[in-house]
Amino acid sequence: MTTHPENYEDVTVYDLDASAEEELLISHNECTFMWANKEGWPVGVIMSYIWRKGSFWLTASAQRARIHAVRRDPRVSICITSTGSPLPRNKTVTWKGLCTIHDSEEIKNLLVKQIVSRVRWRESVLYMIQNGVNEFIEIGPGKVLSGLVKRISDKVSSKSINTIEEIKNLK
Repeated sequence: MTTHPENYEDVTVYDLDASAEEELLISHNECTFMWANKEGWPVGVIMSYIWRKGSFWLTASAQRARIHAVRRDPRVSICITSTGSPLPRNKTVTWKGLCTIHDSEEIKNLLVKQIVSRVRWRESVLYMIQNGVNEFIEIGPGKVLSGLVKRISDKVSSKSINTIEEIKNLK
């Protein structure tokens, strides 16, 4: 039986453990990015993000109002929910901190290179097969990658895992 808190306003009792939080941050790619405008009012927008090594990475044109606002006051918050992800509903994490704007040519060039460079998926899969990998498991929404593996080689096993329950039942 689930116990219910006496004070429904105290949301601290719904804390995610570190592994569930990491799973939510990795499995999703959309957040609500929030900052304050000149008058101090909170403003937010839905943005795509990448979570790597304890940091959120987002992109925006320097002409965006949010960039000017963050340069003026770097205090921001980011909210991510499990809605639209393979995780169970009603999981949410909110982070607050100082935003750093990286505006160097080196960063821009690395991003452009990452976007326009060819993905060497076929070569990567063949390399893994040649080095003894014979089972591929795609974890996340969809079956695109596992389907591509099946097209590359019919001599390996490839399956897709789309839910937490499927991960728990993985053998």
